[in-house]
Amino acid sequence: MPLTRLGLVVHQGRPVAVAAARTAREWCAAHGVTCADIDVWQEGVPRRGGQEEAVAAGHPGVVMTFGGDGTFLRGARIAAKDGAVVLGVNVGRVGFLTEIATDQVEGALDALHRDQAVIEERMVLTLRASHPLETPVGLDESLCYGRGPALPAPTVRPGATDKVGWGIPLDVTAVNDVVFEKLARNRQASLAVYLAGQLLASYSADAVIVATPTGSTAYSFAAGGPVLAPEADAIVFTPVAPHMAFDRTVIAGADEMIAVSVLPHSGRVAVSIDGQLRGVLDPGDWMAAYRAPYRLRLARLAPLEFYRRLRGRFQLADAPAAAVDQTPPVYRHATPPPDDLAHLYRHWPVTG
Repeated sequence: MPLTRLGLVVHQGRPVAVAAARTAREWCAAHGVTCADIDVWQEGVPRRGGQEEAVAAGHPGVVMTFGGDGTFLRGARIAAKDGAVVLGVNVGRVGFLTEIATDQVEGALDALHRDQAVIEERMVLTLRASHPLETPVGLDESLCYGRGPALPAPTVRPGATDKVGWGIPLDVTAVNDVVFEKLARNRQASLAVYLAGQLLASYSADAVIVATPTGSTAYSFAAGGPVLAPEADAIVFTPVAPHMAFDRTVIAGADEMIAVSVLPHSGRVAVSIDGQLRGVLDPGDWMAAYRAPYRLRLARLAPLEFYRRLRGRFQLADAPAAAVDQTPPVYRHATPPPDDLAHLYRHWPVTG
């Protein structure tokens, strides 16, 4: 289906991003495609939730982001729930989630317009809670200092029906992770963590992270968690500096819910979704993260070579004893795979 409406999320603090977005606008003008800016804010003006942004932009079929991974996540939270495709243009430092460079903008738009882009789907999370999330007045200003206004607390999911004991469904999407973090430095977060309704452990920690496979290379990785292939379906639970012997990550099944209950003697707990403060939990509150019934749709110009990107972005070094062997950076086959490997063909690029 040809591209008819494009949404732009631009990191206005980076001239390269602004210039690349201008290229996209010029392409839209030349091809009769409607173009709208998304998630634009000013100091002192409240930001809008993802659904409000999508409605205001006229429900674009494609959201293109210009910045780093943080800017990409801004666009992804809007695109995922609205069923749009998202494509990231990298002008950041890491660019693990972004797909193309600034000189590829026109080519990418051409591919999208001709329906020639590869669309990859990834699992995302959504939430239920004991009550709607709230942020105490003034707290968001201090916690978000220098990063623009905070996003609003998630609203209750439209059309939700109350069922006793199941909590309130929140209209929110986590592409990378949900983080439950102590609010005061001198008060640990005491959290009971349940997987599939069973108590795993009660933690006294700086934070606990519930991540998607996409988010396994973000905060969870920095806290010692494993790397998961982004197309996998699983939920990653990682504690941060727990005051206990068991400090390991647990990987739960995609259909298992991870619930976090704030214990009576805990300090208050800040809830961040994809790095954005979205509310505060008090002792006695609980929240559960689980696989959303929809998926994030990413546009690519070619299939993702995830492990090659992992090596490059994290600058993985070879062991000194092995480096002398000059291992080739890519292992490719010159002939099609045998029958017993044919179902894995996408993992076995063929030369020629």
